[in-house]
Amino acid sequence: MTTKLTVLATGGTIAGIAGSAIAHDYRSGEIGIEEYLERVGGLGLEAELSGTQIANIDSADIGPAVWHPLHAAALAALADEDCQGIIVTHGTDTLEETAFLLDLTLPATKPVVVVGAMRPADAVGYDGLRNFANAVRVASDAQAAGRGVLVVMGDRVFAARDVYKVRTRGTEAFRGFPRESVGLVTPASLEWFGAPWRSGTEAAFGWPETLPEVVIVYAHAGLDGAGVERQVAEGTRGVVLAGVGEGNMPESARQELVRLAARGVPVVRASRADEGLVDREPEDDANGFVAARALNPQKARILLQLLLAGGTSDPAAIQRAFDGR
Repeated sequence: MTTKLTVLATGGTIAGIAGSAIAHDYRSGEIGIEEYLERVGGLGLEAELSGTQIANIDSADIGPAVWHPLHAAALAALADEDCQGIIVTHGTDTLEETAFLLDLTLPATKPVVVVGAMRPADAVGYDGLRNFANAVRVASDAQAAGRGVLVVMGDRVFAARDVYKVRTRGTEAFRGFPRESVGLVTPASLEWFGAPWRSGTEAAFGWPETLPEVVIVYAHAGLDGAGVERQVAEGTRGVVLAGVGEGNMPESARQELVRLAARGVPVVRASRADEGLVDREPEDDANGFVAARALNPQKARILLQLLLAGGTSDPAAIQRAFDGR
């Protein structure tokens, strides 16, 4: 039986055009969803695809203005009895943030797959068609439900919580941490690593009307308290530190962040390193800090925004959310 899938398009390189098969520069979000579905129609995919254009932009420009209609369209598709799965086409630069936000705010009742490409549609070696065909394979599989939002890139399936972009070029641009990947996929096959981990019809968070302002402060040699202060404007509701090593920072910067935490501004310690846990330290209690655990700074920001939007500002409660409890 043919699977019916809904495609929600936001633009990105997967819908980009260079005007030359070998050019380096290109324009993201040039191909509309109707044209794109015509292009994939010749692949022989065993799915009935219907599409909605949410946006057609470079993913560097993705934010609440796109997230709101995207989330609403995803909820509508999940509620549609005829829809068996959702594919979101997206630029790769902020793909991990959108996928994580959807993972936290959508129920896990049907497969939801986010997919992109590293090369524009008219480039030599365009990876978008294969990635899309792989996404169709995953979204059509009943076992994809219960795994939350998934990301398909380069013949691998990643969980939204784990995935992150590691390269500026090349088709193998994504990795996962702490789970490297949760499945391998080709247009003709799919192998899962382990059983579904989400039971639920309930999302972890309700969708907020607005996302509170949370800034990411990037730690570096010589960062001082004044440097932190310049980045935290009036009205900032939370701070995520992209710390050196295991979420560390220079002493002067630490003192300023302690002052912010004492004023009721939650401070989350993450790491600028690609991989590794930021564990809670004894000093965090005295400082009023939260440890990001396995989340990178950009994902820690998303989680903190949702917690603040839901009225959670107590550091102990925020820590439990980052611990997954």
